[in-house]
Amino acid sequence: MARPEQPMDLGLTQAQAASRLVRDGPNSLPVSTGRSLLRIIFETMREPMFLLLIGAAALYLVLGSLGEGLFLMGGAIATIGLVVLQESRSERALSALRDLSQPRARVIRDGIERVVAARDLVSGDLVLIGEGERLPADGVLTSGDVLSVDESALTGESAPVSKRLLQPGEALDEAAAPGAEAGPNLFSGTLIMRGQAVARVTRTGPNTALGKIGMSLAAIVSEPTPLQKTAGRLVAWLGLFAIGFCVLVAVAYGLLRGDWIDGALAGITVAIALIPEEFPMVLAVFLALGSGRLAHQRVLVRRSAVIEALGGATVLCVDKTGTLTENRMQVARLWTDGEDLAITEATSPSGASAELLRLAGMASAARPVDPMDRAIRDLLGRQPSGRLPADAAPLRIWPLQPHRMAVVQTWAGKDNSPVAAAKGAPEAIFGLCHLDADRRESLTRTVEALADQGLRVLAVAFNNQSSPFPDDPDEADFTFAGLVGFLDPVRKDVPAALAQARSAGLTVVMITGDHPATALAIARSAGIDVAGGAMLGAELAALEPGALSEALKSVRVFARITPEQKLLLVEGFKAAGGVVAMTGDGVNDAPALETAHIGIAMGRNGTDVARESADLVLMDDSFASIVGGVALGRRIFDNLRRALIYVTAIHVPIAGLAILPITLGLPPLLYPMHVVFLELVIDPVCAMVFEAEPGAKSAMQRPPRPRHEPLFGPNQIAMALVQGLGVLAGVMGVYLWALDHVPEAEARGAAFLTLVVSNLTLALVDAASSGGKLISSHRRIYWIIASVAGGMLVLVLVLTVPGLSTLFKVSPPHPELLFAALVVALFCGAASGIVLRLWRWARPLHLPPVRPGLPTSPGRD
Repeated sequence: MARPEQPMDLGLTQAQAASRLVRDGPNSLPVSTGRSLLRIIFETMREPMFLLLIGAAALYLVLGSLGEGLFLMGGAIATIGLVVLQESRSERALSALRDLSQPRARVIRDGIERVVAARDLVSGDLVLIGEGERLPADGVLTSGDVLSVDESALTGESAPVSKRLLQPGEALDEAAAPGAEAGPNLFSGTLIMRGQAVARVTRTGPNTALGKIGMSLAAIVSEPTPLQKTAGRLVAWLGLFAIGFCVLVAVAYGLLRGDWIDGALAGITVAIALIPEEFPMVLAVFLALGSGRLAHQRVLVRRSAVIEALGGATVLCVDKTGTLTENRMQVARLWTDGEDLAITEATSPSGASAELLRLAGMASAARPVDPMDRAIRDLLGRQPSGRLPADAAPLRIWPLQPHRMAVVQTWAGKDNSPVAAAKGAPEAIFGLCHLDADRRESLTRTVEALADQGLRVLAVAFNNQSSPFPDDPDEADFTFAGLVGFLDPVRKDVPAALAQARSAGLTVVMITGDHPATALAIARSAGIDVAGGAMLGAELAALEPGALSEALKSVRVFARITPEQKLLLVEGFKAAGGVVAMTGDGVNDAPALETAHIGIAMGRNGTDVARESADLVLMDDSFASIVGGVALGRRIFDNLRRALIYVTAIHVPIAGLAILPITLGLPPLLYPMHVVFLELVIDPVCAMVFEAEPGAKSAMQRPPRPRHEPLFGPNQIAMALVQGLGVLAGVMGVYLWALDHVPEAEARGAAFLTLVVSNLTLALVDAASSGGKLISSHRRIYWIIASVAGGMLVLVLVLTVPGLSTLFKVSPPHPELLFAALVVALFCGAASGIVLRLWRWARPLHLPPVRPGLPTSPGRD
């Protein structure tokens, strides 16, 4: 596995890269253009609401009522327009998400390491690659380790293949294909499983092997969320019911009154009134705005369905590095037999400590990917003496191997004799030094003492006696130099975020591959419960199947965990009834991220495959962002539920006012244009008042909701019926009284005014019924003013503009009737909202305390 280090290359200049980017185009592949306009129109035409609108419009046009027909046709066009608008917004959002999700690349240009977007790579670029990263372009391996590469994305073969360095003078094989063993060629989209190296880009964009077969790594499939599917099914079933009821009403009207034309219009009006067409619209807007709110908190939503699940999460399984800690390793201790030196900004190692640091630098990569190599090189570079020459390169390198978890590098000494430096796991270094049992035991106690302080510990050794140095480092006799302790400090915002998570009934579990003592020290510092100690991966593997559930009740720290065991733990918490959120940043986290209810990837330091498997991406890799997302998820769920209750409540008087006049033998109160106006304009705008409602102060002081608690269930339907029946009674009362005293058009105008003002009042009272302040933010003030002013302005225009009043078959009520209608509207809307508040007061939310890792309601799975 040894190899010579290639001379350092300065890479392309920025000017060369810019010129080649113009010449060859961006390193990106064609993406799906989404649905065509004709397909969107065709799919929309299958919606029951659209069919009913077209039917009503056609009927009015046949009857010669051009204004009514054009209005309803406008409603149909508005329906299509809303779908097209939503589709275009979704496509723009997906396009932006593809840009954010595209792999970034570390390149060397002008001799300086830079981070650029993968689409800006050009042929000839030098790219730094490491474990867990997808190759952003085709290339050839020029320096670094021998790589193990998963090319299954191109070949379908699951076994990884090895990639060697391009030898000096070796010609590039332009016809090389993926799957070749031990070749130097690398291909876009394949995954580095082991090693770190430098590759020279040879082909980009459509010219890569991936581009030629038409694959798109950044493709994102947009699927309806469970909420949208549920709402779609509800609307579809109600649509079928409404069409059947439409036929029944039309036939009954025609038989009883002998007017089949008015019967058809009455039937269509009832059918339109019964379909909650606002549901999908409100759901889509709430989820889109919720995703935007999460984005402001540095949480990128890849699948909007998780917004509903996020607020109900009960278990947060988090990695230690990068989530709880800063993922910024720094050298904290240099331990030798004669000195234990704590490193600070002002520390300047000397003597044995300086030599230990120099040897550690000799065993580190020149352009390190590993954070501990970076920490060593950074500290070494800050020292006035002992640093390695900038152009120095090792003679040979032996990378990490499964049987030897240490890196060995040989350098030319003062008399050109080889000097070998080794750095790695203490157990591996002890083996290279052939230490006796007593010496191993003594050093092991030192390692454990450092680990108890939360340090990652590597051992360092050297050999300057072997000339020539053997091909196998295990055959050399190394001398133990000392121990290097690394600290990844806990993020400053983590303790407060963990305290908030505990108060919200969330169980936080640390799952790490690190040393158990290190894991416990970090957990204790962060505020995670360590009363149950740390369970090792070996102990987890030895558990009987039934014993796992018992262990999960008390253990909150799991150390030395393998990828398979991460998956096992996630499944265990799910089997116990928890709603599990899992964070991860590596390739080995992908199965657990896929299995968890909510997969959360690291956006800054996470691998591409982890981001592809996740539902959410933390753009700042911060645990506090997760807790903030949970709070926002609860807010979105509560507000969405209130909006759906409101929409349903308003449908009760709309449907009742369409049916009751027919059954009572009265002139129709609502025609299709009234219902379309209410459902496509007034109701959705009023529902948006709820979206801007701030979260309840107690949202993060209560346990998560039961896992299977529906967003809109029988309790919510009952609330909506109570409110809706109150508004229905008031509007119907105004209409009945007005019919006895004023002409039909004026009575209809008074009743329609009562209905619209009741809607507005009910929206405001409902929004304030959560216990929060009605005017709590500038955004909410905007929505309230826009809703009330917009609704009243349109209502005034309908009642006073001759053309519109004729279209809606209304006339403005005289002052006394206007005053009475406003009083009834305000009373009914306010009374219905007060009834809702009394309902909530009489039925408070009593949830049992959450047992960590268990469901919030017994018997739920």
